[in-house]
Amino acid sequence: MIFVVVPAYNEEQSIGRVIRGLLCGTDYPDFAVAQNRGSSIPRERGIGTQIVIVDDGSTDKTGEVALREGAVVIVHEVNRGQGAALQTGNEYALSRGATAVVHFDADGQLNPEDVKKALVFMAENNLDVVLGSRVLDQRTKMPWLKRYLIMPVSRWINFVFTGVKLSDVHNGFRVLNKKALENIIITQDGMAHNSEIVAQMKKHNLKFAEFPVEVVYKEFGQGVGGGFKILADLLVNLFVGK
Repeated sequence: MIFVVVPAYNEEQSIGRVIRGLLCGTDYPDFAVAQNRGSSIPRERGIGTQIVIVDDGSTDKTGEVALREGAVVIVHEVNRGQGAALQTGNEYALSRGATAVVHFDADGQLNPEDVKKALVFMAENNLDVVLGSRVLDQRTKMPWLKRYLIMPVSRWINFVFTGVKLSDVHNGFRVLNKKALENIIITQDGMAHNSEIVAQMKKHNLKFAEFPVEVVYKEFGQGVGGGFKILADLLVNLFVGK
């Protein structure tokens, strides 16, 4: 079964639209069969899919809307951060026999149509992890400051801490198969979880590749201040640990 894990904090206005978009594409490819065959995925065959919303201490009606739309809702009583929400979702999916988990954002900026394409790409290339990238095609119109200042610095910081060169970092779209889920444990509660996941991919010799995804910007997203917070979290984890 495919699980789409969506961390959400005060996303009442967008979460319904996100869930409906994801549910429209639930005829996802037979991931397990395709990997076992080592061949192309039979596009016409779908398997069970479950949308899991991790309501990370929202103070609005995010959880209520998600339930009405047919999603499973797991609630954090307090806001712990996106990394913590993803780990909660991963654990839930693993406990229920997930063959793969898709990480997806709750703000409506990601394109649900990329989910099926990424699953096909993962199975056809026998990958453990697929990482979304905003710069591998021309669909994403990124703010100038983010593309030419924040992203290059983020890529450099990510490489320093992980040893992995990527075209895009801190992208909320990724796919992990069962092997990856069993090996990657997210301990960074905040946004530094992105680099932590990449570091653990390398540590456990997981096979991965980047895949083009579309992001439609409604808000600027992580700014310079957010970047400094991520760097601080990484440094604390490096020198102190958890």
